[in-house]
Amino acid sequence: MVEISKKRLTELKKSFDGKRIAVIGDMMLDGYFWGDVKRISPEAPVPVLEVEEEFFRFGGAANVAFNILTLGGIPLPIGVIGYDNYGTIFSSLLKEKNIANDGIIIDEERPTTTKTRVIANSQHVVRIDKESKSYINGKIQKKLTSHLESILGKIDGIILQDYNKGILTPSLISKIISLANKKNILVTVDPKFDNFFEYKNVTVFKPNRKETESVLGTRIKTDSDITSAGKELLHKLNSKYVLLTLGEGGIAVFEKGEKEKRMPTKARKVADVSGAGDTVISTLTIGLAASADIYEASFLANYAAGVVCGEVGIVPIEKEKLFETVLKDNL
Repeated sequence: MVEISKKRLTELKKSFDGKRIAVIGDMMLDGYFWGDVKRISPEAPVPVLEVEEEFFRFGGAANVAFNILTLGGIPLPIGVIGYDNYGTIFSSLLKEKNIANDGIIIDEERPTTTKTRVIANSQHVVRIDKESKSYINGKIQKKLTSHLESILGKIDGIILQDYNKGILTPSLISKIISLANKKNILVTVDPKFDNFFEYKNVTVFKPNRKETESVLGTRIKTDSDITSAGKELLHKLNSKYVLLTLGEGGIAVFEKGEKEKRMPTKARKVADVSGAGDTVISTLTIGLAASADIYEASFLANYAAGVVCGEVGIVPIEKEKLFETVLKDNL
């Protein structure tokens, strides 16, 4: 059981402010078309959506960067967008939120990764994905690496946010981790299925149950299954810590030579789990950058996930709401 005093929470809350976190990975744009269906098209037996509202939000690694911002930090996103209308919208959102865009490289050979959701009468009807999953070329990788090198001395941590959309190539992953380790910079990873074991020698590796089951070729059902999986990941990746997220089962934290610690989920009501993983890695990383130990940071990240799961849609965690919730529950 992890306990944090009111004094310590106040210290951490203050220390979140101004922490500079580089977020490297698959930048995405989430689009929404909301409206009503009142008739069937005369052209085909399909419903006609009368659009009442259209808006765009950050998705993928960009949502992680946005979470860093709402937690009081300074996000430095590093990734790729296309030379297209969605790229223009993405750039305008960065400007609107006053998030740095000098780490965003335009690649004319690929589209801006965009997921457009069509919602009719409050019912999610279809999602339209526009993306390329092919790896970025060497020229683009070099631009991303050069930008990271230019800011290495000015950052407090790095998040590698992988959605398998082609930005984090094996060679780029290796280069980033090597650069960070030479400067003793915190590196946390939110992996997907591909490249899973490329993320060796990082500070924290944070997979979920499904990803771990798929890569290890096993089922994680019992407490002993969780223990075995966590220890195997620590061994294979040589990471300092492994944080295994288990959905309704909460999280399990593993450290070499130490007994694992479990934390039950803090979600009181689950309206939508979308974006919860983004919130966990954001809160965990800024917490560690703010001098929290792994258990304090995991404790706060667990609460943050519980808060956003109670909201509909992908929403960032607000620092005030996070600490208010933790204080209310623990004092």
